[in-house]
Amino acid sequence: MPHIAIIGAGITGVTTAYALLERGYRVTVLDRHRYAAMETSFANGGQLSASNAEVWNSAATILKGLRWMLRSDAPLLMNPMPSWHKYSWVGEFVGSIGRYRANTIETTRLAIEARKHLFSIAQRENIAFDLERRGILHIYHDKAGFDAGLRVNTLLQQGGLDRRPVTPDEIRSIEPALQTPCYGGFFTPSDATGDIHKFTRGLADACSRRGAIMIHEANVDAIVRHDDGFRVIWSEAAAHDAAVAARHELQADGIVICAGVASRHFAAMLHDRVNVYPVKGYSITVELDAPQSRQAAPTVSLLDEAAKIVTSRLGADRFRVAGTAEFNGFNRDIRADRIRPLVDWVRHHFPAIDTSKIAPWAGLRPMMPNMMPVVRAGRNPGVFYNTGHGHLGWTLSAATAQLVAQAIDDWRGLGAPPMVPSQTDAAETTHAAFL
Repeated sequence: MPHIAIIGAGITGVTTAYALLERGYRVTVLDRHRYAAMETSFANGGQLSASNAEVWNSAATILKGLRWMLRSDAPLLMNPMPSWHKYSWVGEFVGSIGRYRANTIETTRLAIEARKHLFSIAQRENIAFDLERRGILHIYHDKAGFDAGLRVNTLLQQGGLDRRPVTPDEIRSIEPALQTPCYGGFFTPSDATGDIHKFTRGLADACSRRGAIMIHEANVDAIVRHDDGFRVIWSEAAAHDAAVAARHELQADGIVICAGVASRHFAAMLHDRVNVYPVKGYSITVELDAPQSRQAAPTVSLLDEAAKIVTSRLGADRFRVAGTAEFNGFNRDIRADRIRPLVDWVRHHFPAIDTSKIAPWAGLRPMMPNMMPVVRAGRNPGVFYNTGHGHLGWTLSAATAQLVAQAIDDWRGLGAPPMVPSQTDAAETTHAAFL
C-alpha cells in the first residue's frame, strides 16, 4: 500500500494516522516535539462539544471585540500592532459573516458524527482518558444572553443536536455544586469531556502498535515533490548545534499536513494557501487535593457564555478551566493577567475549591477566517490538508480524519476523483468538498 507521511502529531495528525492505518496504508508521522500532543493538544478545555459548534463570524462578535480592546482581562483580546497576516485574516473573517448560519449547522453535524468515531476508537483501543459522558451545561446570567442562546439553539437543532433549554431550578438539579444564580441555560446530554492529552498519547501508542512509524524531535525543513512522490527532509530538533544537526530524508507517496498553526508555513512550501492564524487560549488545571475541593468541584461540564469559559472534571482530582481568545501572533507567553480571570471565575462560582495549587497553560489554536477546518487536496497530486479546526480540534478531529482518509482513497483510485481546488478557490475550500 502507499506510504503516507503526516506532518504533526497533535490530535488531528494522530487521528488521521489511525484512519489511514485502518485502510491499510503505511504511515509515518513527523513532529518536532519529543512526544505526541505537546502543543494545542496538551491542556485544552477538555470538552467534546457539539453544543459549542457556533462559528464566531457575526457582527455581535466584532462589536464585543471592539468593546474589549482596552481590557487586558477581556474574553477576546487583539494586539493592535499591525500585522498583514492578522489584518488580512480579520478581513476574511468579516467576509464570512454571510455563512454564519450554514457553517454553524454544518459544524454541528460534523461534531455529532465525530463523537461516534472517537468513542468507538477509544473502546476498540482501550484508551483511558478520564472520559465523562455527563453532558455539557451552558449557563447564562441575564435575559439578553439567554435569548441569544435561543437563536443559536435553533441552528444547533437544525444540525441534529439534542440541546434543550433549562430553568434555574433544573440547572441546580443538573449541577448542584454551582453556587451562583443563573437566569437560564441549555443542556446537551450527548456531549462529553475528557483529557485530550491522554487520549492523543494513547491513540499514538495504538498507531505504533498497528505499524505506524513515529518520528519525534524532527524539524521538517523541506518537502520536495519528485516523479515517484515526495521527499521529506528533516533535521534533529534535539541537536545541541542546529547548524550541524544531522539531516534525514524520508520517501513518501503522499503528504498530509496536520501541523496546527504551522500549517500555513508548510502549505506555502507546497505552493498552497491555508490562512491559519494562531489564536491563543489559556487554561488552568486546579489540583483537587483536599476532600472539600473534590466535593465542591462540579462533575458536569460547564460553559459560561458571558465569560467564554469552559470547565471539565478530569478524574477525581483535577478540574480544568479554560477560555479566552487572544490574537497576538505566535506569542506563547503565559500572561498572569490572562490567567487571573480563570482563577477568579473559579473562586466566584465555586468558593470552596482551594485554588492555591494550579497549573497554568497557554496554547495556539489553528483558526481559519471562516471558522471551518480545512480538509481538502492541495494543488499538487498527493498533497492533503487536515488542519485549521480552531477551538473544536478535539471535537471534530475523528470525523475530519475519516474525510481526509477517504479523499486519499479517492486519489488512489478507490473512489470518485477528489475535488482538487483551483488556484483561485484553494484558500477557502473546506471539508464541505467531501461531504
